[in-house]
Amino acid sequence: MYNKLQYISQGNTIEEQLYNIHKALDNGCNWIQLRFKNQNKFEAFTLAEAVKKLCKEYLATFIINDNVHFAKLLDADGVHLGLSDRSIDEARLILGTTKIIGGTANTWEDVLQRTAENCDYIGLGPFQFTTTKQNLSPILGLEGYDSIINQMKIKNIQIPIYAIGGITMKNVQGLMQTGIHGIAVSGLITQNENLSQLITQLNRQLYVTI
Repeated sequence: MYNKLQYISQGNTIEEQLYNIHKALDNGCNWIQLRFKNQNKFEAFTLAEAVKKLCKEYLATFIINDNVHFAKLLDADGVHLGLSDRSIDEARLILGTTKIIGGTANTWEDVLQRTAENCDYIGLGPFQFTTTKQNLSPILGLEGYDSIINQMKIKNIQIPIYAIGGITMKNVQGLMQTGIHGIAVSGLITQNENLSQLITQLNRQLYVTI
C-alpha cells in the first residue's frame, strides 16, 4: 500500500526545489510529488531529472505533477493529475498499467468521477485555507471528509484518499479518524526547522491504529 505521507514540493527555482526535496528525503519522507508550476520546459525537465536521481538514491516514490510526458521519459513512478489536466485514460495509454496515477478531487461528485476513471489514489481537498494554491476550491473541513468517506463506504469505493490543503500537525489525528489513507503536505514540511522530529511525529500519527 502507498506511503501515508506525501510531500508536494515547493520552491520558485531549481535550487530551492532541490534543497526542499533533499531535506524532506533526508529526514525520512519517502514519497515526493514534484510540483514546479509556470516554468519553462527546459528548467522543469532539468529539475525532474535531478529529482528522479535523488528519489532513486533514497528509494523514494517519485510522482510528477501534471506532466505525463516527463513521467514517461524519466520512468517516474507515476503522475498526479488535476481535474483540468490530461485525462486518466490518456495518461494510462502513455504510461501503461504499472505506473501510479493519482487524481485531484474537491467534491463527492469528483470522487465518483475519479473512481470511474480508475485512478490509483485521490488527493481530496482543500481541508482548510492554504496559500500554496491559487483559485482555491471551497474548503471541506473534517465534516466534509467524514461525509465523503462515509459515502465511499456505502458504495464500497476503496481508493486511497489523501487529505490536502493547509494541514498542520494538530489536524492529523482528526483527519485520520475520518478514514482517509494519508495526507499530502507542502508548507508543513518546507517551513519546518526541525524536520526530523516533525516527520517522526507525523508518521506516529499516520500509522497509529485507530
